Amino acid sequence: MTLRIGCVADDFTGGTDVAAAFRRAGLRTALVFGVPGVTTALPPDCDAAVVALKSRSVPADEAVVGSVTAQRRLWAMGAAQIYFKYCSTFDSTAQGNIGPVTDALMHTGGAGATLHCPAFPLGGRTVYQGHLFVHDQLLSDSPLRHHPLNPMTDSALVRLLSAQTPHPVALIDWPTVRRGVDAVRDALTAHQQAGARHIVADALTDDDLAVLGAAALELPVVAGAAGLAEGLGRAYPATGPATSAPVPYQGRAAVLAGSCSARTLEQIARFRAAGLPSRHLDVLAAAAGRDIAGEALDWYDAQDPELPVLIHASASPEELAAVQAELGVAEAAAQAEELLGTLAAHLVERGVRRLLVAGGETSGAVTTALGIRAVLVGEEADPGVPWTYAETEAGELALMLKSGNFGAPDLFTRALDATGKEQT
Repeated sequence: MTLRIGCVADDFTGGTDVAAAFRRAGLRTALVFGVPGVTTALPPDCDAAVVALKSRSVPADEAVVGSVTAQRRLWAMGAAQIYFKYCSTFDSTAQGNIGPVTDALMHTGGAGATLHCPAFPLGGRTVYQGHLFVHDQLLSDSPLRHHPLNPMTDSALVRLLSAQTPHPVALIDWPTVRRGVDAVRDALTAHQQAGARHIVADALTDDDLAVLGAAALELPVVAGAAGLAEGLGRAYPATGPATSAPVPYQGRAAVLAGSCSARTLEQIARFRAAGLPSRHLDVLAAAAGRDIAGEALDWYDAQDPELPVLIHASASPEELAAVQAELGVAEAAAQAEELLGTLAAHLVERGVRRLLVAGGETSGAVTTALGIRAVLVGEEADPGVPWTYAETEAGELALMLKSGNFGAPDLFTRALDATGKEQT
C-alpha cells in the first residue's frame, strides 16, 4: 500500500470534488462513501483515499464522531496525513461544523496548528485579505447568502471560523503567499508560536495553492477545499499516471437534481431549453401521501429511451421558501432526499447506466439507496465534477455527483451527450 493522503470530506459531492483534485495532481485515488469498515479494501497502489461523509449539516457532535472515526480508519489503511475537505463556500453555521471537526481531527492527530484555505480558482472561489469571493462577489453578496440550509451572510473567514472554535485564528495574507513556500512556512511557525491553532491563508491562483500545499506538506492535518487539496497532492513526488476506467457502453441516461443553487437551476433551464424531457417533483404532495415517485416512474417509462431525462425537486428561492414554511426546513429536505433516493434505485433497475446527480445531500441519498460504498474516480466533465464508476446489483453504473454550485450551465446536456459519444 502506497497511501499518502487520507481525506475526510463533509459531504458526498465534496468527496467527489476533492477526489478529482487529487487525481488531477497525479494521485491514484479511491472514493469511499461513509466510514469504511475494517474489511474495506482500496484499489491496489492507491495514493489517496477519500472518505465522503454526510456531516456538513448534522449536529456538530455527530459530525465530530463520524469524522474522527473516518480519520482512524484512514490511519489504519496507512495514511500519514489527513486532509479535511469542506465546501469552497465555507458552507457552515455559527456552531460549526468546520471549526469543531477540525479541532477534533487536530486533537486526535496531535497537530499543534493547521492551515485553512477554501479557495478554488477553477470554480471562481478566491480568498483575499481573509475574505472569500465567489467570482467577483463577496460570498455574502453571492447567491450563497440564500443557501437553504446554511445561508452565508458573512465573507470574513477569520471571523467565521473564530465563531466556531475556542482557539485563536490567524491570517497569512496574499503578499506573504506570493513570497513563496519558505515565507509561508515561516508565517505558519510564527502564528503557531503566538498561540494560533487555525491559520487561514489568502489564495488567488492555482500557483498560490501550490505554494500553500508545499508549505503544508509536513502538517498532520490540513483543511480546505479542493484547490488546496490539489496543491498538496502536487507537492508529493509523482508515482505514475492516475487510474482511469471506461464508460459503460449501454444503458439509458438520467439526471436527478435536488440542489436549489442558482447554478443548478440554470443547468435545469438549459436542459429544458434543449427540448429534453424533464419533470418536477411535488414535495408537498409527497408529504401529504401522494405517490409522487410512482407518478414520476410512470412518466419515465413513457419517454423516448434514446433521450436523457431530468427529474428534480429543485426549486426557486420563492418556491423553496413556501415548501419550507409548510413542512419546516429539515422535513422539506428529508422528503426531497427520500423521493430522489427511491427514484434512483428504480431508474437503475430500469436500465439507467449513466446517472448525473446534482446536490450534496441528494448525492448522499442516491448512493445510499443504490448501496454504493466505493467508486473509482475518472475524468472530469467540468472542474470538480468527474465521472465515477461503480458496480451495482443491476450492473455497471457511470455516476456523476455534482455539487449544487459546480459545473457550466450546459453541464447536464454536454456531459451526457459526451458520454454517449464515447460509447459509439
